[in-house]
Amino acid sequence: MQSLFEAVRTAAPAGVWSRGVELARAGAVHGERTRDDEVALRVSTQGGIATFAVVLHPDLDEWECSCASSEDACEHVSAAVIALRQARSEGKALPSPPVTTGRVGYRFRRAAGALALERVIAAGERETALQTTLAAIASGRVDGPRFAATAADLTVERALGGRLKGVLPRETLAKVLGALVDGEDVRLDGRPVRASGEPVVPAGCLEDQGDGFHLFVDLAPGVVESFSNGVVLVGDVLRPVGQTRLTGRELEELTAGRHFAPGDVAKLVTEVLPSLADRIPLDIRTQRLPRTRAEPPRLIFQVRREGDGLAVLPTLVYGDPPVARVDAGKLTLLGGTVPHRDVAAEQRHVRILQTRFGLVLGHEEVLEGEAALKIAQMLEHVDAEVKGRGLERFFEAPPLVPRLDVGGESADLFFESTGELASGRSFSGRADAASVLRAWRGGESLIPLRDGGFARLPEAWLERFGEKVADFLAAREPSGRVTPAAVPDLADLYAALGAPEPPDVERLRALTAESGALPSSELPSDLRATLRTYQKAGVDWLVFLRDAGLGALLADDMGLGKTLQALCAIRGRTLVIAPTSVVHNWRDEIARFRPTLRAALYHGARRTLDPDADVTLTTYAILRLDADVLAGEDWDSVVLDEAQLIKNADSQVARAAFRLRGRFRAALTGTPVENRLAELWSQFHFLAPGFLGTREDFDERYAARIASGDEHAAARLRGRIRPFVLRRLKRDVEPELPPRTEVVLRCTLSEEERQVYDTIRAATLSEVVERLRAGGNVLGALEALLRLRQAACHPALIPGQAAESSSKVELLVEQLETVVAEGHKALVFSQWTSLLDLIEPRLTAAAIDFTRLDGATRDREAVVRRFQEEADLPVMLVSLRAGGTGLNLTAADNVFLVDPWWNPAVEDQAADRAHRIGQTRPVFVHRLVAEDTIEERILALQAEKRSLFETALGGGTASAGLTREDLLAILE
Repeated sequence: MQSLFEAVRTAAPAGVWSRGVELARAGAVHGERTRDDEVALRVSTQGGIATFAVVLHPDLDEWECSCASSEDACEHVSAAVIALRQARSEGKALPSPPVTTGRVGYRFRRAAGALALERVIAAGERETALQTTLAAIASGRVDGPRFAATAADLTVERALGGRLKGVLPRETLAKVLGALVDGEDVRLDGRPVRASGEPVVPAGCLEDQGDGFHLFVDLAPGVVESFSNGVVLVGDVLRPVGQTRLTGRELEELTAGRHFAPGDVAKLVTEVLPSLADRIPLDIRTQRLPRTRAEPPRLIFQVRREGDGLAVLPTLVYGDPPVARVDAGKLTLLGGTVPHRDVAAEQRHVRILQTRFGLVLGHEEVLEGEAALKIAQMLEHVDAEVKGRGLERFFEAPPLVPRLDVGGESADLFFESTGELASGRSFSGRADAASVLRAWRGGESLIPLRDGGFARLPEAWLERFGEKVADFLAAREPSGRVTPAAVPDLADLYAALGAPEPPDVERLRALTAESGALPSSELPSDLRATLRTYQKAGVDWLVFLRDAGLGALLADDMGLGKTLQALCAIRGRTLVIAPTSVVHNWRDEIARFRPTLRAALYHGARRTLDPDADVTLTTYAILRLDADVLAGEDWDSVVLDEAQLIKNADSQVARAAFRLRGRFRAALTGTPVENRLAELWSQFHFLAPGFLGTREDFDERYAARIASGDEHAAARLRGRIRPFVLRRLKRDVEPELPPRTEVVLRCTLSEEERQVYDTIRAATLSEVVERLRAGGNVLGALEALLRLRQAACHPALIPGQAAESSSKVELLVEQLETVVAEGHKALVFSQWTSLLDLIEPRLTAAAIDFTRLDGATRDREAVVRRFQEEADLPVMLVSLRAGGTGLNLTAADNVFLVDPWWNPAVEDQAADRAHRIGQTRPVFVHRLVAEDTIEERILALQAEKRSLFETALGGGTASAGLTREDLLAILE
């Protein structure tokens, strides 16, 4: 030993020997083994992370070291010989490290079917789990126990990379097991095991299992357990699973085994086993697998008729007859041998279906019209099997020709297809007009015929007469009779079809003639009035329609004498329905102009019908209550005054009006359209049921199109109703009527009023608008609008607020003082009686005499008479609801509208209480508007809404309703 020591000391440079001394003193050397002629030791440096193997041959004075030093004797050899000499002097065979120096141990554990790893530093009986890398501890960056690492430990460290513990990927785990082949401290759940890098290669096995099959992976003999991350336990050795080109999921499933029921045999034979055979060895241990054969896939088209359409179901099969079918990419066996799948050929068929036929494999498509005809023609020449019936009905027939069959008052319109088919046989078929019209509107060019085949629509003819056809169908009753009112309008359709004109056409031609000249009618012998020219023309028109059995809508401007004209045209027993406010006016007009007529008022709690009365007067409220009584009578004439009150066809009063039986029906109104065109339909449904078709048909063909700006639809509607609507404006027929001037008077809210208004606006507006945009109920928006309008007029109208007057009321009083001082009379309208209550004390304070008419007024006639006759009564306060219609107040030549209403027709009616026949002075209509408030937007909305009336009737004053869009326009 001393000879070897001296030899190393002599060979080692002084610096190298010094470093060896330091390593020996630091306890970096420990012995591994000793044999007869050699001693193996290990020297640890860099905190244990680097270890070098040193082999000494004492008898030969030779040595070896695993380091790459160029010195004859390196520092590791120097440290080893120093430590061995010291151990021998102490009676030890090998040097041993301090008890505090540990070895790296490997602790595997089972984790949910996988294998997890944790490294420890084992020093004696004590184990410390590694919370960082060996390199981090060795460098001193992280505190940790002392250890002596082997080359295997360093290989494992490199394989783990940044991982410290847990379930490892199969590739990493295979490297770790390969490095630990000679590992002395490897355990699995506390039990010592060994590691091996030799892979285990699995094989697939197929066995019988009941009436099906069991497919599993047989890993190797002696396998005790398998783990999902590619490791098996063979005896007490952990070994990686060899590369099989199986996915981890496949290996896991096949390790557990898969059962294939009889219905899955096709997939097993044609997909699963061929796929596994390319990647692992297979051991087929069953004799029950079906035989297979190679044959190409083919298409089958199953067809059937589905209503007027052709249902086509394409399928892809193998064999003839089919032994298997491709369903959603899977093969379903139908019996017999199992075909070898040709996936490429299947995909070609799928592409052909999609590109040439526009079909999807296994999906039934119902085709109609030209698409059905086209595919039927393609299937007649397709290189595939076609099963089922239906194709025989899908052929192109000769084009359709319209035909009209007229018999008496009934008529039937249909379309006929006659001629020779492409096959040479003669053909005759027909289609009903409704189906043709529906197909034309839907943009179709072909239509199925009742007896099979498809015929082309006469598109050019339909472009010209299609809407007339729709009118014909809408106006035809179930019996086939055409509504008399529609006959003039359809005359050109009859002519286009070569049908003789119905008898009524010639008789009613005067209604549609450009000249508009009607025969002069004989006036009632008891008439005590001299009619103006336009009034006599109105009577001639009413009488003409009466004698023709048609209804009439007299829509003259307010104040032109509609009541007088109607009184000249009624004949026989007559029923007049009027608002409560004007029933007495009718009675007075009858007594004044036709005193020989016996008028009876059907009103009151004990009301009874007078069978001897020439004219029965009642109200809309009584019509609603006594609908059965009034509809049970046969009337010669039925007149609705202010007929806009039946504008809602769903209301009880409208339904009651529809039930009335009268040979002559007349509707009087200055505003036949207030909110929607559907109101016009409702009035015509009373005048001429069926003339404008059903409400749904009218909405689709007219209302919706006109609302979207279709001028052609508007022109058609005007042309249809023109013979039955008479509308004259005051400015056209009464040139002697004094002018009417519209004035907007603007006021500025005081600071206190502005604060109230802005507070209401800020508190409600944003939330209301947001809800309205989201489709919420409009009631909240109407409530917010009401409060804003009231705040613009008078703070005291707002709950919780008090004020003696307002900027608007002061402006009103100021204007009234001027009007009265100049000797004029004025009407003051408001929709709120509470606002009239607030105006009264300001008029009293200004010493302006006034009277008042509202819903609480008992003797309306007395109030009106006093205002008309007493010169010292200059002002009348009028509620818009109670005094907006049916009153003659020509003593006034100034009208003040205190709170603007979004419906201009209502305001116009109020203004026309003064601007009507009998007025001799110019009339001024004053609208009071608060600046920078909701009222300014209401004025703008009025201007937009005035176009609706003109659209429907071609002139006159518009009226407006309040839709959700209107509310948003006002409130935003």
